[in-house]
Amino acid sequence: MDTSVLNVSCYKFVPLPDAPALREVLHARAVAAGLKGTVLLAEEGINFFLAGPAGAVRGFVDALRADPRFADLAPKESWSAAVPFRKMRVKVKREIIRMDHPAIRPAAGRAPSVAPATLRRWLAQGRDDEGREVVTLDTRNAFEVQHGTFANAIDWGIAKFTEFPPALRAHKDELKGKTVVSFCTGGIRCEKAAILMREEGVEHVYQLEGGILKYFEETDGAHYGGCCFVFDEREALDAGLNAAAQSLPKE
Repeated sequence: MDTSVLNVSCYKFVPLPDAPALREVLHARAVAAGLKGTVLLAEEGINFFLAGPAGAVRGFVDALRADPRFADLAPKESWSAAVPFRKMRVKVKREIIRMDHPAIRPAAGRAPSVAPATLRRWLAQGRDDEGREVVTLDTRNAFEVQHGTFANAIDWGIAKFTEFPPALRAHKDELKGKTVVSFCTGGIRCEKAAILMREEGVEHVYQLEGGILKYFEETDGAHYGGCCFVFDEREALDAGLNAAAQSLPKE
């Protein structure tokens, strides 16, 4: 595995009323460090994907952590031979992940999460620690699911995340009596999805902490088939967090 370029992804739901001013600071800091990627800011928090030399990337994250609002940032790391982004963008958006459901405010209280190792154990035994059937719910878009997903995962075939709320209401009864673990690439969508499910009355709901990427990082990838789509030029990562063969350019 080539370790010349460090890639990190991270998000945090935290009130950022100063997002426009913060945008200018972070853009200047990232450009000065020679980084490429995307930082999204909104009143609800931050979401970023960055790549560059390890020292520069980790220095940027450390500088973010100096702000008490970001002190507990825990980026997911992977490595590549080249920087998989062409530019450095820092944008202010209405939401860091669009759901068009303004009542969902993760910063006000998260849904319970399950650690990757615990989910692996639950999937191996087919039930949670209280004996309930465990099902995984893929909250990603259909084209992402095509690259890979958990075995027997529920997939409602949504084309964009704003379709998740109506899909949930159409299928909610199918989740009764089960332990539902929502998952996505890095945790951001499945966190919002888990909160919405709890608000809609789904009783036993967890989000997969850190998403698929953290599952790959902390387990052997068991019970997951295929690769994980990522929104950069690597296209997809395998369970070892390497660019998947299907995403590598043909010679």
